[in-house]
Amino acid sequence: MFMTKERRPAIRTRLGWAIHVLQEAGAIHECEEHGWAKDQADPHAREHAMDIARQEPPEGLSPDQAVAEVREVLDSIGDICPECRPD
Repeated sequence: MFMTKERRPAIRTRLGWAIHVLQEAGAIHECEEHGWAKDQADPHAREHAMDIARQEPPEGLSPDQAVAEVREVLDSIGDICPECRPD
């Protein structure tokens, strides 16, 4: 008998969701060489990320909690890759 498996959600954690929102908004990007997330320091992209979080919070979070989660992740990301050599 043919059975289908239920698909897992693509993003399983709040951290993963927040990183996805920040990437989608253009507020962060990855270091091409090492893969670390880097802050773009773009206030418009940050505000767009907060708007996404308010409008589309993950299940189990209020809009305010979703914004706080995105802010917390953004605050933990620097604007330089810790593995790249300074110029």
